[in-house]
Amino acid sequence: MDKIYITTPIYYVNDKPHVGHAYTSIACDALARFYRIAGYDVFFLTGTDEHGLKIQQSAEKKDINIQTFVDDVSRNFQNLSQSLMLTNDYFIRTTSEQHKNSASFFWETLVEKDQIYLDKYAGWYSVRDEAYYQEEELVNGKAPTGSEVEWVEEPSYFFRLSEWEKPLLDFYKKNPDFIKPKSRYNEVLRFVESGLRDLSVSRTGFKWGIPVPENNNHVMYVWLDALVNYLSALGYPDTAGDKFKRFWPADFHIVGKDILRFHGVYWPAFLMAADIPLPKQLVAHGWWTVEKEKMSKSLGNVVDPNEVIDEFGLDQFRYFLLREVPFGNDGDFSRDSLILRINSDLANNFGNLINRVFSMILKNFEGKVPKYSNLTKSEDALTGKIEILTSQYKNHMTSTDFSKAISKVIEIVSLVNKYIDSQEPWALAKNGETDRLSTVLRISLESIRILSFLIYPICPLSSLKILQSLGLDEKILALDSDALANFSFLKEDLIITKVDLLFPKIDKKIS
Repeated sequence: MDKIYITTPIYYVNDKPHVGHAYTSIACDALARFYRIAGYDVFFLTGTDEHGLKIQQSAEKKDINIQTFVDDVSRNFQNLSQSLMLTNDYFIRTTSEQHKNSASFFWETLVEKDQIYLDKYAGWYSVRDEAYYQEEELVNGKAPTGSEVEWVEEPSYFFRLSEWEKPLLDFYKKNPDFIKPKSRYNEVLRFVESGLRDLSVSRTGFKWGIPVPENNNHVMYVWLDALVNYLSALGYPDTAGDKFKRFWPADFHIVGKDILRFHGVYWPAFLMAADIPLPKQLVAHGWWTVEKEKMSKSLGNVVDPNEVIDEFGLDQFRYFLLREVPFGNDGDFSRDSLILRINSDLANNFGNLINRVFSMILKNFEGKVPKYSNLTKSEDALTGKIEILTSQYKNHMTSTDFSKAISKVIEIVSLVNKYIDSQEPWALAKNGETDRLSTVLRISLESIRILSFLIYPICPLSSLKILQSLGLDEKILALDSDALANFSFLKEDLIITKVDLLFPKIDKKIS
């Protein structure tokens, strides 16, 4: 069985999780669910990044013990994982002893390879970004992200990043699909081509971090510490262990575009220096605004995922985030857009299809799966188109093009609805054309079964409810040809049951 290793970034615990965190996690979960039912051995990692000056300051501001503070906020992210129905295999915390040991070993490896040296840092630092900036990178005296910067002068250990400029450029050019989308690949390429300077990788101005081995006056730069989580979750430094040998290198690092440089430049350089294979792909998605405005606490427009789920439903929330914008682009979260998407795609289209087919089978065949009679060109055309669309869906999912993948699902829904309209099963029932009615409803039911498989990574609750009504177990979920190209999958002695309303129409006023 082939393997897939998928990671979210570990989330910084200076505040509560918001829609941006949910977006990354849902995307990773959809990918993990997809690959599992496609027959892969999947390891899906998420967790929290719990060190750094920003966290120390946040705890001090609230007059809370720092460890207690990070425990509380990390718990919020763990609770969100449950609310989103994430299927992560492990939740890592950088304050765990396992991770601290891994990060310390990684540091010592870089020292042994003469990749770290002691000097003095003098330059601009953003506490909010936990990032260093050169003078020429500042925009109106601020970081490119808009965050405040402060001048820092202190003893520091440095990583010989400049030595890895050419190896990085060679790697990017040999692996043009390493970073997606292409605009982010080009962004990283331009940054490295502009010249790399050695990177400060320790701080002395605060204590909340992993102590540098052999020099406890320094703590590791939070990003060096944090990035190692992708290794420590697999048991590093035990590179001969089963889990590490099985799953490294990572297949998908999925991150927000704001942390592209750390994952696209620093992380590959660290790994090259430590002589560890590089991950296969880095996917950087865009940012979410709220009602066309930047999300911020000061504006009071931070979207709490739990509140959206409570009001609209989990599957609806997952569907909207992955459907609304191409993965990699920026998106705007608004109630109007959410309601429109729920009503148009889910309630009026998909929900309507399920309701009409199940209702007619329950009414005309007492819930028994209808038998095929004579198939016509209409059925051949329908199955042929569905096979093409399912193939396109799989290609889009493996390319992390979630919006395009979902669009293929909705195309199938619309296709089956049009087929039903053209065949007029209500008229067939009225005229006593039972054999033809049976064929039309059987192929429609098989199409819904296929749709339940395809929608599972996106809307798992709804998928499982459909399967339950079909008398099927979750274990039969698969994406092979027998599952997706077999329109005689259902046993004819099977009794279906009524499906609860999956996607209620939202009648709330659109502004």
